[in-house]
Parts: sequence; C-alpha cells; structure tokens
Amino acid sequence: MQAWQVHENGEPSEVMRLAEVERPTPGDGQVLLRVRAANINFPDALLCRGQYQVRPPLPFTPGVEICGETEDGRRVIANPALPYGGFAEYALADARVLLPAPDSLDDAEAAALHIGYQTGWFGLHRRAHLEAGETLLVHAAAGGVGSAAVQLGKAAGATVIGVVGGADKAAVARELGCDVVVDRRGEDVIAAVKDATGGRGADVIYDPVGGDAYAQSAKLVAFEGRIVVVGFASGTIPSPALNHALVKNYSILGLHWGLYATKNPKLILRCHEELTDLAARGAIKPLVSERVPLSEAAVAVQKVADGRSTGRIAVVMEEAA
Repeated sequence: MQAWQVHENGEPSEVMRLAEVERPTPGDGQVLLRVRAANINFPDALLCRGQYQVRPPLPFTPGVEICGETEDGRRVIANPALPYGGFAEYALADARVLLPAPDSLDDAEAAALHIGYQTGWFGLHRRAHLEAGETLLVHAAAGGVGSAAVQLGKAAGATVIGVVGGADKAAVARELGCDVVVDRRGEDVIAAVKDATGGRGADVIYDPVGGDAYAQSAKLVAFEGRIVVVGFASGTIPSPALNHALVKNYSILGLHWGLYATKNPKLILRCHEELTDLAARGAIKPLVSERVPLSEAAVAVQKVADGRSTGRIAVVMEEAA
C-alpha cells in the first residue's frame, strides 16, 4: 500500500515521504481500516516536528483522524493507532473506539466531525457550561477547531463573536454564522469586542491559539466568564496572572479532549450521538475547504502548519471520491 512516512523530525513538507509499504497487521483489539478520507489537524504538523505530546517511534505515518471502512463494509470514524496513521491507504485503529460515520455527511465531512467537534462540545458544554443567550468569543474562528466551536455555539443559542486574521477568513467566519467578526490584522480586537458587547465582554472565550490571543481573552472575559484553553497554535504558551482571575471573577479551564478516552469514554459516545443528531438536523456541518488526493498530503499538512488554511483540508482516497 501507499503511505506517507516520517523518518526524521522537521517541517511536514520536508520530512514526509510517500512510500510503498506493507499493510499493517492488527494487534489485539485492533482492526484494519481502508481509509476513505483523512482529515488534517494541526497535531499532524506537531507530530512531524516532534513537538506533540505523543511521540510515535520513527518511522511513522501521521494522520490522526479518518473516515474508514471496515472489512464488512461499515463506514466508521476513528483515530488511527500510531505509528500507523491515516495518511495511507490503510490504517489501524482500536476496535472499541470506532464510531459510526453519520449518513448525513460525506467521507471528508465525517472525518472532520471528530476531534474538532468533540473538543468544541466538551469545551463549551462539559467545561464552560455555555448557556443560550450568552456571548461566545472564538479565536481563529475560520480555522478547523474554531469553525466547529462557532457552529456549536450558534446551535446552543449563543451570540458568537469570531476573531480571525485576514479578509478572506473574515468572510468565512461570516458564512459560518458569526454575529460579529473581528479581523485582528486591521482592527483593535479589544476595542471591537468591547464595543460589540457594550463594554461587558464575552461570557465564554474559546482559545486554540494562546500567546497574544490569551492576553486579549483576559481583558475581554466578562464577570464570571470562562476562558477555555484548548491549544497553542501560535506557538506561545501563556502564563496566566491568577491574581487577575481572582479580582475579575473568571475561570480558566483547560481541555485535553484525548483524556476522556481513558477517563470517561462513555462521554465520547454520548457526544458523538449529539453531534450526529446536530448534523442530521443541519445545525452543524464541517467546513471542508479543500479535498486533496493522497499524493498531495504533505503539501496540505504544511499549509495547515503555516496557518494558511480555513476550515479543514481532507485527504480523500481516489476510490472513495
């Protein structure tokens, strides 16, 4: 089979190599899946760089989120078991964590429903307890993680403010349903959000960026607001001033979605059922901005790594397409 492999750490476009390799053999409790579509996530770039919290042995195949097909023909969503990731014709996955792919979504959309939307659901509902009528601010609102949070926020009845970088991404955020869009490249984010909220700020802030975005969040969070920290795409991990959280009465909530797979796996299934229902009703629909063949996976991963993508880029297998 064909598979992209990383033999040394570095930038995706430099270290990912397409090769002909043997199909992986399932271990105990694993299944072999034919990959129909693999969604590209920022962690794929971190894996290539050797900067992710999980470091599979070299060589490995990246690709942490797929829509695949079982031997008996079922379409499923899975997180491949590294080092046999999703940027290949076949991948391995743990049988106990397979999820049914929603009939309302095609392969690329189904692949993109998992990590970003599960993270959004757990962040907004399990951790921040977002309520209808509240104001939600989403950093990087046109990205893969941010676009999921925007849709979930709107589905929950929140007023959504999207912060983006550039006119093209601002247009995408408006199409996603953001009530207010702030272009950080041409606007003062703090002034714009305070103006939009009458000086009150946002009840819930969803931050996959870190760095300057977190500094803005601390200034914009409302009384008894909640800042949900889900990642550091900026590359800078902030150091929160806890005295500021104390005097302003807000909460800083961390979210590592992957922990639920071992700590409370039943919640992942419950979340998937809710996401499937929302997708069937048309309340959410993964924004797949590009579909590329397997041969272009390395270029696509680099594009995500550089922050030049909107929504999700999916690697779609020729047979599935």
